[in-house]
Amino acid sequence: MKLLYFAWVRSKIGMAAETVSPPESVRDVAGLLDWLRARGAGYADALANPAVVRVAVNQRFARPADPVAPGDEIGIFPPVTGG
Repeated sequence: MKLLYFAWVRSKIGMAAETVSPPESVRDVAGLLDWLRARGAGYADALANPAVVRVAVNQRFARPADPVAPGDEIGIFPPVTGG
């Protein structure tokens, strides 16, 4: 699974991307975020408030209950605003 981090999420975690192999118990977006928070202080800080983090699975916006699988590309970023 390839993880891509954007904006302040990237700054807090300390990298732009990584490849991970979560345990089989990680089956959805919410489970992935929980697992990531447990990986260290930078992750815990960046992902502390799920209301201010957005996730895309294979370049499509995802909800907490949406599935994730090995081989997926996961983007994690703050809400996007624009005009």
